[in-house]
Amino acid sequence: MKDPVVTETLRQIQDIVTQETGRALEPQARSRVERVLASAIGQPAGSWRKADGFTHEVTILLADLRGFTSISAAHPPALVLDLLNRCFVRMSEIIFRHQGGIDKFMGDSILVIFDAHIGGGDDSVKRAAHCAVDMQNAMEELNRTHREEGLPEMYFGIGINTGRVMAAQLGSELYSEYTVIGDEVNLAARIESFSLRGQILVSESTYVRCDGFVKAGDPMEVFVKGKNKAVVLREVLAIPSLAKVVPRQEVRRSPRVDVTLPVAFRHVVNQVVIPETHEGRILDIGYHGILAEVDGPVEPRSEMCFAFDLPLVGKRVNDLYGRAVKVTERGGRTRVGVEFSSMSTENKANIQLFVQLLIQGSESRD
Repeated sequence: MKDPVVTETLRQIQDIVTQETGRALEPQARSRVERVLASAIGQPAGSWRKADGFTHEVTILLADLRGFTSISAAHPPALVLDLLNRCFVRMSEIIFRHQGGIDKFMGDSILVIFDAHIGGGDDSVKRAAHCAVDMQNAMEELNRTHREEGLPEMYFGIGINTGRVMAAQLGSELYSEYTVIGDEVNLAARIESFSLRGQILVSESTYVRCDGFVKAGDPMEVFVKGKNKAVVLREVLAIPSLAKVVPRQEVRRSPRVDVTLPVAFRHVVNQVVIPETHEGRILDIGYHGILAEVDGPVEPRSEMCFAFDLPLVGKRVNDLYGRAVKVTERGGRTRVGVEFSSMSTENKANIQLFVQLLIQGSESRD
């Protein structure tokens, strides 16, 4: 059943066109207008909003602004809201152009549904991927304007997944909303949580359905809560057939999370580990390095050997070697940015699992 709001609005547009041109809209044009109207109210035409409990395949795109909490804390509320509106208006235009339906805005996030019933088959998956690439390029243009105006830059992390969902009206007479629910929606949210600034990550189910439409990076395995097996993700880099490239915003090679972990380390001189042990604490950690605060001086580019516990996974990292790539003094203590240079396969797996668990358990993903 068609939405009455769409039907009535379409009728009024039809009347205006007829009055101004003397001709009614052709069926094909009428269908195009109907799709635009349906998307504009967050409802893809012929979509999952047919009946409670109706299930079928959709592609879910979740985009989340990185670092927006810090922007909110550092700028006046009026400016923050203006920035958010400026961003969301631009993103909405792109989403509607690709026939996506905005399910909801969630603070600084957007949940978008691409219905397989619109365009047919895997077309919805390609539309979702194309939409994500256009969104990241639009953010690059928006940030260029922000730099010229002296405003803070904003970046999206985007996760995409394809699968079967249930659509339902949830709530009561006081308040209700139509939305999609199910494991595939949760997985899309998990995928988005792993994305870096300006990055697009897709599930294997989405990547396969793209059928060569996108250029993607090598497969990466991540641990996702609620899944018994590792989930395979890929980073979308470009759409070769359209000569569109995702602008790379993040120099880091992996997510990093804030922690407070006691750490012991020893200096390495001429490939010899010095027996004396020093103490410190890890302030953040990623797959390939840490930021640590330690007592005493550390020479830039010097080698160090670390040992520390990973409480969430119940493991201890020993004999992990790293190089001091950045050294700063703050409040009488030394902060050292360390890039791992040598670690066992076990240490690598445990650190990645630890980071992934923290990402999914943390509310802030800036």
